[in-house]
Amino acid sequence: MQAELGTVTDIGSWMALVERVAWNFPGLETAEALAEHRDTVLRFMNESRALCVKENDAVIGVLLFSVKHNMICCLAVAPEHRRKGVASALLCEALARLDRSRDVTVTTFREDDERGPAPRALYRRFGFLPGRLDMEFGSPVQEFVLSASV
Repeated sequence: MQAELGTVTDIGSWMALVERVAWNFPGLETAEALAEHRDTVLRFMNESRALCVKENDAVIGVLLFSVKHNMICCLAVAPEHRRKGVASALLCEALARLDRSRDVTVTTFREDDERGPAPRALYRRFGFLPGRLDMEFGSPVQEFVLSASV
């Protein structure tokens, strides 16, 4: 399984996946929010900051990352493809493209959120440690930090 840069030709399949899992992501509750997210994804694609995993040309996993902020911005996998290495492939590729001489951050669900165990376990496997508590899109989140490599 290999992650690759997403391109504008992937946007239809990419957004089909996002729409399927949007219920699980604060900030994507409305058609307007999804349209704004689509514009964001296209911008990230044009800047080579959008990764995806495909199966038979269908996007089954997506990840957006910020080089400027050295962070993972969004990670999603189709429900039927979870626990098959898709998220790990995306995260490996993103980390290879980020500056490992600086801390890498990501926010995810808090420990007491029922949506939290799988993403928190993934980030822990990669060496991320829980950090500060915060709010994003009106939802409680926790930052996870992967310390800079020396």
